[in-house]
Amino acid sequence: MRATVVTAFDRPLEIFDVPVPEPGPGQVLVRIEASGLCHTDIHAARGDWPVKPNPPFVPGHEGVGIVERIGPGVTEHAVGDRVALPWLGWACGTCEYCVTGWETLCESQRNTGYAIDGAHAEYALASARYAVRVPAGVDPVEAAPLTCAGVTTYKAVRVAGVRPGERVAIFGIGGLGHLAQQYAQLHGAETVAVDVTEEKLALATSLGATHTVDAARVDPVEAITALGGVDVAVVLAASPTVIAQAHACLRRGGRLVLVSLPKDNTMSLPVFETVLKGITVIGSIVGTRADLAEVFRLHSAGRTRVVHEVRKLDEINEAIEDVLAGRVAARLVLQP
Repeated sequence: MRATVVTAFDRPLEIFDVPVPEPGPGQVLVRIEASGLCHTDIHAARGDWPVKPNPPFVPGHEGVGIVERIGPGVTEHAVGDRVALPWLGWACGTCEYCVTGWETLCESQRNTGYAIDGAHAEYALASARYAVRVPAGVDPVEAAPLTCAGVTTYKAVRVAGVRPGERVAIFGIGGLGHLAQQYAQLHGAETVAVDVTEEKLALATSLGATHTVDAARVDPVEAITALGGVDVAVVLAASPTVIAQAHACLRRGGRLVLVSLPKDNTMSLPVFETVLKGITVIGSIVGTRADLAEVFRLHSAGRTRVVHEVRKLDEINEAIEDVLAGRVAARLVLQP
């Protein structure tokens, strides 16, 4: 099979022919139909984060495909099922986090495309327990971005406790942001889309944003403050400056939700304003299997729209450069 491989953090990704893996106990072999390109894949390929993957490895954690073989003991899926391979590739299932509905905080977890070979390939192995069934009728090319971009932003809106009538600012409209906006609106919120690209702001408007702010032309803090501030700010842009701007836009009692992971791993927030305005700072990491199942059900019911562009697996290096240059309206999806 053909697979995209990170051989070193300072080299482009390479396409290799490698043997199709055999599923072991509790595993399924999935023939990949579509695999979304997430910014996390780029961080993984370049070793940007403090805890680094170990080359060589196959990135990709938005994989969707058909179960072709099952290993011993698998009861969760059958051959022919369409499943998604999310970031949470495996967790222990017994720690306090796993048994209380916070499996994404398991300290023993293994992540797809990071500690486990991922989905930017023709085939991938997955733990049957952590592969999530994709409902019939959901296009695999649309299901792929929902597997991370969707469930991550859905969880962010949920943990923010967004209520009907509140105003929510989405900082960074793209693969994640255009979905975050839709989930906030499904919760009854008025949305403010903040970006530096006219094309992405036009996308936000087409998806129902109440307000848009072009941060390349105006000070977003001034613009949002003039609207009366926001109750929730969801930060999807990987920039400490944007985090500070989002904090400054919050009304009293507001919630700052951090999703993006800046490479330098720092932020600077004012303590006095945080305390005196009663602001809550929330770190939100992906979502559970149950969350992803809810995301798929919403999409199956026609409640969300996935804006995407399809590329060939061989074009992954060019696709990465387009993502980094901001030339992609929303999500890129790779197909073998």
